[in-house]
Amino acid sequence: MDKIFITGAAGFIGSNLVDRLLANGKTVVGWDNFSTGQRKFIEGALTNGRFTLVEGDNLDLPALTKAMASCDTVFHLAANADVRFGLEHPSKDLQQNTVATFNVLEAMRANEIKRIAFSSTGSVYGEAALIPTPEDAPFPIQTSLYAASKISGEGMISSYCEGFKFEGYIFRFVSILGERYTHGHVFDFYKQLLEHPDRLKVLGDGSQRKSYLYVQDCVNAMLHVMELGTAKAARHGVEIYNLGTAEYVQVNNSIGYLCGVLGLQPKLEYSGGSRGWVGDNPFIFLETKKIRSTGWKPELTIEQGIHRTLEWLQQNQWVYETRSHK
Repeated sequence: MDKIFITGAAGFIGSNLVDRLLANGKTVVGWDNFSTGQRKFIEGALTNGRFTLVEGDNLDLPALTKAMASCDTVFHLAANADVRFGLEHPSKDLQQNTVATFNVLEAMRANEIKRIAFSSTGSVYGEAALIPTPEDAPFPIQTSLYAASKISGEGMISSYCEGFKFEGYIFRFVSILGERYTHGHVFDFYKQLLEHPDRLKVLGDGSQRKSYLYVQDCVNAMLHVMELGTAKAARHGVEIYNLGTAEYVQVNNSIGYLCGVLGLQPKLEYSGGSRGWVGDNPFIFLETKKIRSTGWKPELTIEQGIHRTLEWLQQNQWVYETRSHK
C-alpha cells in the first residue's frame, strides 16, 4: 500500500485510520461528503503533506473516479449506519451503502485498482442460531435494511474479486467504540445523563447482549491482514473476517460501567421487550478465531473501550451540538 484512498475519511473509523496510515508514512487521499463526518477529526491530517482531502459523494461516479486516480488501495468505510431509523427512509441504505459500493468498485475498475477493504457488519448474520457466530454461518432472514444493504455490498465485492481479479478484504464489525465515536448507545446514554442525571431511558429491557471493539483495535486488525495479503491466496480472491472481542456484555452492564465512572445512580426507565427497535438483534457475539489465527488480538476489553469512549465524550461535548444539526 503506497497511496491509499479512504471513503468516509472524516468519519469515526475513517479518521482514525487516516491518522494511523499517515503515522506509518503512507500517502492518503481522503474522500467524504461530510453528511456525518466531522472536519475537526481531520484537522491534524490536513497539516500533513501526504494527505489530500477531496470533498465528494459516492453517488457521483465521475468525481469519485477522478479522485481515486493514482491510488493503489481502497478502504471503503463510508456508509449510512442509521440502523434504528432505517424504516423511515428505506432508500437511504440502498443508495448510500449498496449503490455507493457499486460506484466505488466501478471507480476502482476504471483506475485499475485491485485492492479493497470493506467495512461490513455483524448484523448480516441476522438473529443467528449459532453463537458465537463464525464467518461461514448460514445466512438467516435479514432483519434490517442496513444489514441487507451491507450484504449486497459484500456480494458485489466478492463478484468483482472473482470476475475482475480484485483482492478483497471484508470486515464484519461488531459495534465500534473509542475516540471520535458519535453514534450508538454510549453516545446516547451519556447525552441523556448530561441532560438529566437522575434518570435514563433504555430501549428494550436492558438484557440485550452485545459485543463491542475499541476503534484502535479495529484499525490494527484491518491493517494487519491487509499487510499479510491473505486474500491473494484465497480461492475467489476475497477473505472475510469477523472483528470483535471474545466477550459480550448486557446493555445493563454498559450502563453500569458508565454510571460507575460518572458516580451516578439514575432511575432506569425501560421501554420493554427484548429489542430496542425493529432490526435490533438481542444477541450479537461473533466468533473471531479466524482473525486471531493471523496473530491479531484486541488490546482493550469492552469495559476499557467504554471507559475510553466516555473519557473522549467528556472532553469533546461539542459533538452533541454538531450531531444535532445533521
